[in-house]
Amino acid sequence: MYEPLAQKIRPQTLDEVVGQKHLIGEGKPLRNIIESGELPNLVFYGPSGVGKTTVANIIAKATNRKFCKLNGTTAGTADIKAIVAQLDTFEAINGVLLYLDEIQYFNKKQQQTLLEYIESGKITLIASTTENPYFYVYNAILSRSTVFEFKTVSADEIEIAVRRAFEISEKERSCKISVSDETLKYISTACGGDVRKAMNAVELCVLSTREKDGQIIINLDTAKQLTQRSAMKYDKDGDEHYDIISAFQKSMRGSDPDAAIHYLARLLEAGDLPSACRRLLVCACEDVGLAYPMIIPIVKAAVDTALMVGLPEARIPLADAVILVCNSPKSTTGHDAINAAMADVARGKSGPIPRTLQNKHFDGEDAAVKGQFYEYPHAYPNHWVKQQYLPDVLKNAKYYEFGDNKNEQAAKEYWKRIKGEND
Repeated sequence: MYEPLAQKIRPQTLDEVVGQKHLIGEGKPLRNIIESGELPNLVFYGPSGVGKTTVANIIAKATNRKFCKLNGTTAGTADIKAIVAQLDTFEAINGVLLYLDEIQYFNKKQQQTLLEYIESGKITLIASTTENPYFYVYNAILSRSTVFEFKTVSADEIEIAVRRAFEISEKERSCKISVSDETLKYISTACGGDVRKAMNAVELCVLSTREKDGQIIINLDTAKQLTQRSAMKYDKDGDEHYDIISAFQKSMRGSDPDAAIHYLARLLEAGDLPSACRRLLVCACEDVGLAYPMIIPIVKAAVDTALMVGLPEARIPLADAVILVCNSPKSTTGHDAINAAMADVARGKSGPIPRTLQNKHFDGEDAAVKGQFYEYPHAYPNHWVKQQYLPDVLKNAKYYEFGDNKNEQAAKEYWKRIKGEND
């Protein structure tokens, strides 16, 4: 029966696990818990292929409890009931250790079914998820569990596993496998921090290369063909999606064109043109705004062009626009003004619209003062006249403050002169 290489070389001890030294290194929290012999409920959170299942399997071997494993994508309430039925039997006399992979796919009712048995200690839960557990795991389970975040594994650490994988493949085939340091580093880097993907790439490289003169020579071109998209970790409904678009906008806001272009490339490589366009438009309005108002129609034109021509050509106008946003002066005065105004409206702080601004030209008999008395600004010098525009309850409210950029400071000086205001 075929067994994937990633399964064959799965670490059997904590010391063999690559990465996650912040959790399972000597003296670190998770390692101490495992070695204590007292196992609480645990939630492992992190991307795929970084060791969550491996560590759970190692824990299972160290416990004298009945080990059961479920996957949230395929398991149902019947599977939970089958595990519960084993409790208090000779087979599970010390209770059950349940490893629930992809717990985010369990609905609230299914998670609640486990709760009673988790509370009693009859079931010890180790759950893993690629999504933020604070959004996807039932609060009552979270409150009874300790959450550990697994990080993406570095290329240097993955290279250790890649070398070991080639060594094991060599022994299995009784054939020398020759692979350059450059190829090893490429596989280790191109897998995007996913050890499982790296192991799969190693296996494919070996399977796709013919033996010649008693050896298999893995070249760089083969590795590139078989790992060309491995670095793309992206799910339009998952954390990775939101992390990338967040980093994209924050890099533009922080005026770092190199970082912004990098995250744009990741969005486009994943085919997520709509998210790239939307965030670019938002950033032009929110972060550049009134410091360079013309950027809004310029970016809109770039986005329209990108959507019209589609990928891959869309990358060019979007790259131009991203770099323009990064290099432009920044101002959030418009953003801050509308937020402050909306906060007042949300609190019910509004009041009747001043009579001078209402869209009616006659007053009822109950009006104490008849007449609209609206002053038409264009009838006055410099097209401005002093009059009240805000409702009485807000007549002294100040939502907009001029920014310290050249454009807004020029407008500030202009209106100070027109309105006859002094410093």
